[in-house]
Amino acid sequence: MSVYKVIEIIGTSETSWEEAAKTAVERASNSLEDLRIAEVIAQDLRIENGKVVEYRTKVSLSFKFREE
Repeated sequence: MSVYKVIEIIGTSETSWEEAAKTAVERASNSLEDLRIAEVIAQDLRIENGKVVEYRTKVSLSFKFREE
């Protein structure tokens, strides 16, 4: 039997929502082990002077929970 923890993180990109999601997962993998599932739960844009300057993707991320 296994237990998994779920967190929400937000990745950003200047080019796309997909790249923002990829950034979030790859960055999380630097400090979390045994990542399992990433689910996109929201997407939004940052706008400056009427132009899109940043894509933001909120991701629900699960990983194996290890008790110490």
